[in-house]
Amino acid sequence: MSRTGPLDQLLVIDLTRVLAGPYATMVLADLGARVIKVEIPEVGDDARHFGPFIKGKSAYFASLNRGKESIALDLKADEDRQVFAALVKKADLLIENYRPGTMDKLGYDWDTLQTLNPRLIYAAISGFGQTGPYRSRPAYDMVVQAMGGIMSVTGHPGQDPVRVGTSIGDITAGLFGLAGILSAVVHRQRSGRGMMVDVGMLDCQVAILENAVSRFFSDGDIPGPLGSRHPSITPFDSFGINGEYIVIAAGNDLLFKKLSEAIDREDLAKDSRFESNALRTKNYAVLKPEIEQALSVKPALEWLSILSKAGVPCGPINNIQQVINDAQIGARNMIIQTRDPVAGDLKMSGNPIKMSDFDDPRERSAAPELNADRANILRLIDKT
Repeated sequence: MSRTGPLDQLLVIDLTRVLAGPYATMVLADLGARVIKVEIPEVGDDARHFGPFIKGKSAYFASLNRGKESIALDLKADEDRQVFAALVKKADLLIENYRPGTMDKLGYDWDTLQTLNPRLIYAAISGFGQTGPYRSRPAYDMVVQAMGGIMSVTGHPGQDPVRVGTSIGDITAGLFGLAGILSAVVHRQRSGRGMMVDVGMLDCQVAILENAVSRFFSDGDIPGPLGSRHPSITPFDSFGINGEYIVIAAGNDLLFKKLSEAIDREDLAKDSRFESNALRTKNYAVLKPEIEQALSVKPALEWLSILSKAGVPCGPINNIQQVINDAQIGARNMIIQTRDPVAGDLKMSGNPIKMSDFDDPRERSAAPELNADRANILRLIDKT
């Protein structure tokens, strides 16, 4: 398997499963790292059994594990433990997303791993982190979205709580985990020492609450759902146009002036109720109908062209098919494919990190079959 990328010197042991950990290791693989996925014999990663399925293969698993290798090891069996220990001695990174305490029970606590390989960087991604009263609780994306506050500010006022439409509880943990891992790699270059990186999904949800935390501490009010509207920038919302919707983000006074001119309502920019962002936010319930009334005279697509030419940030609310077919998405190579021997060509989201010194291939290596790379991996440790 050929690799090209800034991380092509890194060897990663991937003990992760489902989403948070595999997302982090997928990005590492996309950036050139050699990722060896260690899976439970016969069963493998739980995600291998999650739909949608194409010719019996999980497209879900395929989209998160491209470019990796697989070996099945029973970490309770002596022979497989010897293989695992040999891998640890050679590895740069070990990443897992078990519940805290699982690695200890297997005999691979941080002290033991350090003894095997003092340069090893060990990243543990879990629901609640390695410390605190919730550390031993199981967690899924839905749980941390609820507990972390993001669901309380998502949706429309007065309606039932709703989950964010993608698994940001898992994905943010994967991305924060990746940031911690790469920081540890830089530190090791200076110090020669590995370290442990501890990332909790709940912590990551708190970290992305953005201005909700600031607003609570500034005025004591508990933020709630606002629909599409921004809590402190106006107009920054979705707008209905004869049954269609667009978004407009006029984030400062100059952009509001441009918006007012573009929709032939220069009077709005001169109105004392809207002359500053603070006043527009205070009076948003009055301002939004005025904008929507002005927009009602032309189709949404025409307004997008007019507003874009005027320099007003705006966009359509695309469905997934429209995203996939968008010219910008195509130009940025954000839909790539892998060639699975059973399922055939599988399309999936690409790598958003573009680098001047490295190609961003449109075709990536497919996700591995369970235990498919055992022979190559055993040859790797035999070279020790």
